[in-house]
Amino acid sequence: QVQLVESGGGLVQAGGSLRLSCVASGRTFSSYAMAWFRQAPGKEREFVAGVTGGSGSSTSYKDSVKGRFSISRDNAKNTVYLQMNSLKPEDTAVYYCAAKGGQSGLRVEVLYDYWGQGTQVTVSS
Repeated sequence: QVQLVESGGGLVQAGGSLRLSCVASGRTFSSYAMAWFRQAPGKEREFVAGVTGGSGSSTSYKDSVKGRFSISRDNAKNTVYLQMNSLKPEDTAVYYCAAKGGQSGLRVEVLYDYWGQGTQVTVSS
């Protein structure tokens, strides 16, 4: 069993930056693929960014965040990060951290076994 706890959300002006963190319990964190999803009001949850297990050598991003967001992991700290730069009002959402055992299908929500409670990100114009 893996428990995920997100932090780092908040209110920021357009063009600003935030860094989200997700701390995982358990001793097998390094083997899990990790991802960030988000859900805006009235919309379905969507994939934002993902990183494979191990050294995290492979990443994947939603097209609209490429070049602005960066996902990384620190296996020694059981933590995955999402650095968000040049934020836009359309990035406003609840951001969720997720973990899964396999390394393929980073973008596929139904493959993720474990989810955090979410952290709110609000970008004002």
